[in-house]
Amino acid sequence: MLNTTDKIIKHKTGLLNLAEELGNVSKACQVMGMSRGTFYRYGSAVVDGGVEALFERTRRKPNLANRVPAFLPDYAGN
Repeated sequence: MLNTTDKIIKHKTGLLNLAEELGNVSKACQVMGMSRGTFYRYGSAVVDGGVEALFERTRRKPNLANRVPAFLPDYAGN
């Protein structure tokens, strides 16, 4: 049984725990309103990386064009 108090992943661990308690993945997914594919994705993430793997990861690529270079030339003429 997974235990977390973190609000971000509480529903994900709740789905996994409910399936374990009921012994029926389909019924747990139906009660929680999620697909079985989602359940198995969460389960494989826990197996691979533990509960920490359930945290959301950003998919955005950083926009490096807007970064300031580390070395700026002295424009003041000094």
